[in-house]
Amino acid sequence: MNITEKEHAATSTARKKTVRRTRKSASYICEKPVNKGTEVSPLSQQYVLAESCADLMADWVAIYSKASGIISQGRTTKSIYSAYKSITQAAFCASELERVTMIRKGVPASILVEMGRTMDISNDLLWTTLALPRSTVTRKIQKKEFLSAEQSERVLGLERLVGQVEEMVRQSGNTEGFDAGRWVGEWLQRSLPALGGKKPAEFMDTMAGQDLISKLLAQSQSGAYA
Repeated sequence: MNITEKEHAATSTARKKTVRRTRKSASYICEKPVNKGTEVSPLSQQYVLAESCADLMADWVAIYSKASGIISQGRTTKSIYSAYKSITQAAFCASELERVTMIRKGVPASILVEMGRTMDISNDLLWTTLALPRSTVTRKIQKKEFLSAEQSERVLGLERLVGQVEEMVRQSGNTEGFDAGRWVGEWLQRSLPALGGKKPAEFMDTMAGQDLISKLLAQSQSGAYA
């Protein structure tokens, strides 16, 4: 279950075909000046790298909301990629109270399209994994509507999982070129002994299942399932 050097290199090569990554890639939207004398508009696409969840007192709810808006508006590939990085970090770094607020506000259905692209999985597989009704999701994407609170909770849970892997790799000190979304997309389809031979994807349709998978990832980082 550990993220091997081979997997690290594979995700790096695949993602570079679409977007060139650097350590300066966005991790969250910043409403305050990045440097003295540098004004950053709340509605701009300015980003700054957060080294960890606790580095700055960020408003993760606002960050998630603004990044979602960028994706919904269908900006450039690079801005959408950076915005989705903000979303996964916000989903992971947010407190339980902040996540409740995000869920109640609702997740834009259009985010599912970028989620599938980022994880390199088909829409049908993603919607099945999260137990989302195809007809409902398709309609909401077309009409640019929000998912229900129940649906949003499952989507946010998967985003949080990607953010967790990003944080795990960051702590390892070797983030260059690693694509957490693609890695999670592949890992969810693996049969794991720790799950009795089942795939992590089979547990993503409930919050209890998502918590189980999150804990399993944390244990793999500590070496419990190495």
